[in-house]
Amino acid sequence: MDLISMITKQLSDPEVLGELSKNTGAQPNQAQQLAKTALPVILGALQNNATTPEGAKSLDKALEAHKDDKVDDLLGFLQNIDTNDGAKMLQHIFSGKKEDVENELAQKAGLDKNQVTSLLVQLAPLVIGMLGNEKKKTKKSSEGDLVGMLGSLLGGLLR
Repeated sequence: MDLISMITKQLSDPEVLGELSKNTGAQPNQAQQLAKTALPVILGALQNNATTPEGAKSLDKALEAHKDDKVDDLLGFLQNIDTNDGAKMLQHIFSGKKEDVENELAQKAGLDKNQVTSLLVQLAPLVIGMLGNEKKKTKKSSEGDLVGMLGSLLGGLLR
């Protein structure tokens, strides 16, 4: 099963949605919609970051550190997520635009910024872990490889 199918399928699981909902204080359908909206934003920011040598190197280092994360069991992963690590990832992913992204997503989802932040700190480690797993499987490491991988994943999410 490819990465996009895995993410989409697992984000439809009632238990996973319940966990996301519990952690954000949003209704399960709101958490699902926010996740579907936020994932392309995260992947797009990562793709943009990977277009610079410094950004690609930083992303490659993060993916290497998370290549063995157990993301195939999304419920288990979410139940044991390190939100402090997720918050640090968001700072790197969105740089100085984190507040703007959170506010925009909150407005689109009809949720408050704290709920959006709570979901994003869960999604960032999930995305990095899944990308790390994918990088390990495909052995992609160059700047072009990472940008291409992110572009194809982003395209799959937006279909």
